[in-house]
Amino acid sequence: MRSKESATILVVDDEVRNIKLLETLLQVDGYVTVSAKNGRDALALAIADPPDLILLDLMMPDMDGFETTALLKADPRTQNVPVIVVSSLEDRASKLRTLQAGAEEFLTKPIDRADLKVRVRNLLRLKEYGDFLANHNRILEEQVQQRTAQLHEANRETIFTLVRAAEHKDEETGHHVRRISHFCRELARHLALGAEFSEMIFLASPMHDVGKIGIPDHVLLKPGQLSEQEWVIMRTHCVLGANILSNGSSPCIQMGCEIALNHHERWDGSGYPQGIGGKAIPLAARIMQICDVYDALRSRRPYKQPFEHPLTVKIISQGDGRVHPGHFDPEVLSCFVQQADLFAAIYEQYRDA
Repeated sequence: MRSKESATILVVDDEVRNIKLLETLLQVDGYVTVSAKNGRDALALAIADPPDLILLDLMMPDMDGFETTALLKADPRTQNVPVIVVSSLEDRASKLRTLQAGAEEFLTKPIDRADLKVRVRNLLRLKEYGDFLANHNRILEEQVQQRTAQLHEANRETIFTLVRAAEHKDEETGHHVRRISHFCRELARHLALGAEFSEMIFLASPMHDVGKIGIPDHVLLKPGQLSEQEWVIMRTHCVLGANILSNGSSPCIQMGCEIALNHHERWDGSGYPQGIGGKAIPLAARIMQICDVYDALRSRRPYKQPFEHPLTVKIISQGDGRVHPGHFDPEVLSCFVQQADLFAAIYEQYRDA
């Protein structure tokens, strides 16, 4: 945008003497002027460096004032520049056509200096006010975007503080939560759930095991298989996690709460803690479930060796006695199989040391 103290006015007329007359009148009042002898040159000048106002003759060869005005008002770069049509035509039809094309004012030649001065001043004041409002709205929008980004970052910090607290108790999970974030986001993307959902599940999914904060160490850190009674205690981490997150007001925390409560539910209803199935399980939890199973099978645990990627995919897609394809949302399972190579790449990138 041009930096200036005085308004700049573009004068358009195919007669040089008319241009000189108008420029003289405008410059006496302190305005900066530029000129063009036809509509095409006027459009090019206005688009390259929009003036504050345009004085435009109607009767010009090639492109007349009607067409020039219409094109100026159709272009976002120049549509807010006021146009005063200056013409020797006095008939009502010409005036109406000019105003319908988008011109703000119509002046009849010969020009009355006082009339010109008032109309130019008034339109420049209106444009200045309009520019102020547009700039003010832009500043407000930038402030809203900045505040939104700050809130997003605050949410992120809160989430990862919770996750670090849970990881502190269960260090064997290593990079598990980081891999889970990427697994879930990629599945959401390839399920065409949209950028907003995909980014939200990226942030929300690491909270799935936050309830393990409330599991006693002798159960959580036991180096071998858990007894039936210990499994009952361990399974309470779903409800504990949901309780921790239940008072969160942000959509991300609310999704984290859904995931924490339901990520061990199964499509066939054989999961826990509520034994719900099918679409009664929130979609985010259905996505999280298959990602969690994949990562658990790939990872070393005190009671098992890690499985390689091909065997893990085979177990999830065909079953092995403990894991069954019926545990998973069929659509999510199909997407997982199609994107299995992407899961392998993510696992390698964030593999535990």
